[in-house]
Amino acid sequence: MKREGFTKVMGVLAVLFVLGGAAGAFWLAKVRATKPVAVEQEPGVESAAYTLAKGDYSNLTYDNISLDRPVYDRYTLKQRLAKGLPTMLPALPHYTAEKVAYLTFDDGPDDVNTPAILDVLKAKGVHATFYVLGGMVEKNPEVLKRIFAEGHAIGNHSYDHDYDRLYASKESFVEEMEQTDEAIFKVIGMRPFIIRAPGGTVGMFTADFYEHLNLLGYVEHDWNVLTEDATPEHPSAERQICYIDRRTAGHLKDNMALILMHCNGGKEETVRALPGIIDNLRAKGYRFGVVTPITPQPW
Repeated sequence: MKREGFTKVMGVLAVLFVLGGAAGAFWLAKVRATKPVAVEQEPGVESAAYTLAKGDYSNLTYDNISLDRPVYDRYTLKQRLAKGLPTMLPALPHYTAEKVAYLTFDDGPDDVNTPAILDVLKAKGVHATFYVLGGMVEKNPEVLKRIFAEGHAIGNHSYDHDYDRLYASKESFVEEMEQTDEAIFKVIGMRPFIIRAPGGTVGMFTADFYEHLNLLGYVEHDWNVLTEDATPEHPSAERQICYIDRRTAGHLKDNMALILMHCNGGKEETVRALPGIIDNLRAKGYRFGVVTPITPQPW
């Protein structure tokens, strides 16, 4: 009898132990489920002056991108790949609803003509796009900071314009884009999606370049209007204004004038021409915008 009673007691204790353990486990699971999960804070400083892409690109929509507001990425390409984040941008329609002039300046920032161009743009109340070289960014970081602070768009134009190295392969092209991304990122804490191939893509790119860049989220734009300020002719300011006037006289594809100019050394005539170019385009009914992923392609 004693042994039988002891066995019953032990059985009851075992059942209680099991039930207690199950209840404890249930309570612990409930606590864990209701405890808030820490969400990793994404880097970058938000601002009404630009659109800063989220890690999943969820805020990169047509309605959230403005003609007047640059678009940047809070991550470098290497950071996106390391975190397993998407790199290819979502499909976005192009903006063609009105006549837009995109003033773009390549090969800066230098410390003479780029600041002079910024002074003109500020006086005229116009935002433009600066396709910068990584080497020049490293030499003149304060000028890049001013471009950014005054609301202009920054684009990637390779590290140093070395065609042989740049166009050796699609991989070498991307290496230079990433090198310049890093230089820009160190100065402003973000990097652009928009790029411009030195010399343009015609005759430089093969089909695999476009596909490769698309997968990595780079958006390339050439131009459909230019001032010829980088040609051996070195046209005067008056001549440059004439070129723009003539080349924007008729209807352009997608209501867009994507204008190529330069802001490096020796481009003093471009600085002189800029006020007249802006006045000429305004008289024709153009508004001004910065290049973004919704800017139409010029060709």
